[in-house]
Amino acid sequence: MDGKLKSLDQYAMKTPIILLNLAVASWSALAANVTGTWKVEFDSRIGLQKYTYTFKQDGTNLTGKANSEVNDRKREAELKEGRVDGEKISFVEMLNFQGNDIRITYSGTIVSNEMKLTREVGTFAKEDIVVKRDGAAPVAAASGQRGQGGRRGFGGPIELKPDDKAAFPNPADGFDKAREGIAHGKLEMVEYDSKSVGNKRKALVYTPPNYSADQKYPVLYLLHGIGGDEEEWQRGGHPEVILDNLIADKKAVPMIIVMPNGRAQPDDRPGPNAMATAPAFGKFDQDLLGSLIPFVQSRYSVTAERESRALAGLSMGGGQSLNFGLANLDTFAWVGGFSSAPNTKPTAELLPDPEKAAKQLKLLYVSCGNKDGLIRISQNVHAYLKEKDVPHIWHVDEHGHDFQHWKKGLYQFAQLIFKPATK
Repeated sequence: MDGKLKSLDQYAMKTPIILLNLAVASWSALAANVTGTWKVEFDSRIGLQKYTYTFKQDGTNLTGKANSEVNDRKREAELKEGRVDGEKISFVEMLNFQGNDIRITYSGTIVSNEMKLTREVGTFAKEDIVVKRDGAAPVAAASGQRGQGGRRGFGGPIELKPDDKAAFPNPADGFDKAREGIAHGKLEMVEYDSKSVGNKRKALVYTPPNYSADQKYPVLYLLHGIGGDEEEWQRGGHPEVILDNLIADKKAVPMIIVMPNGRAQPDDRPGPNAMATAPAFGKFDQDLLGSLIPFVQSRYSVTAERESRALAGLSMGGGQSLNFGLANLDTFAWVGGFSSAPNTKPTAELLPDPEKAAKQLKLLYVSCGNKDGLIRISQNVHAYLKEKDVPHIWHVDEHGHDFQHWKKGLYQFAQLIFKPATK
């Protein structure tokens, strides 16, 4: 009898544990079943992206496909390494670009008919998105998603600091509008042979009003962003108009502006996913230094000295300008980064010898908008420069990651370069 009572006691003790285990197992099974179709729209550096995900869940394993559309270009990608663990979900979107597999990682949580995910394209771009099950009730946009108006951009949270202030007032209205009654420069598309890329490449070149082979001109190399090309600046910022006006008002030195394609690969178009072309931006210095600058010096009447050569750019091109300009101060004396992207090198790599750089630089210009989710990149550069006593300009205006900031950046930068050093 005592043995039976002991067995009953053991059973009684085990029963709650068994029931708890069953409850947990049941909850895990029911907490997330993502099989089906899910959709999301979100803003990114290359424009509005529309995604449809088709998932198939088998236990904790997850497979499927992602169909996306951006700038009227569509593509389908396989999803791999998918896993659902309770309310947690993660998967990888595989993008094949010119024979290379690019990983776009997703991780987050599932709550009912919503997935709150962080989407990362390498170290370059990061968005927080809310994906909803197709047919479910609408949900509020996540931070960084379309319709969101708070203090967060597509790159991450924005934390403004005491130094994050404007160094200049806003330009007067009409600074970027073509004016009658003044002399105008010219734009021409040129082709040059690239030794590093191995083919002919294009660049858009602005020559100032009354350009003459009898005069020597300084040159500004102006770089575009991840989704752009050699015509992006002209489409969105009209450097030719801004410089015509500044030169007419005697606020800028007559200069040549060279707008190349910073995507140093044989097919240098952005393609269906411009983010996947990021590695080619990192190799552009070979093309710039080895082929483009010699070509410009052979074709145009320029002063071939570092004091007459500047490098600046927007977003990805801003990162390139800081990376390549500061690494080649024997070539560039004037460097500008407008809302530079995460391709910007860590600060200690940018300027391993701050004291030497401070002596070589004529101007280092760093700017960003206070509504730009990538402002932390420029904040870090400014903080390092300040710590190391490297003279520079730090300008923060009221804009986001857009041409409102970039063309104002060009307006300010162009007035400072090729003049007595501004530190």
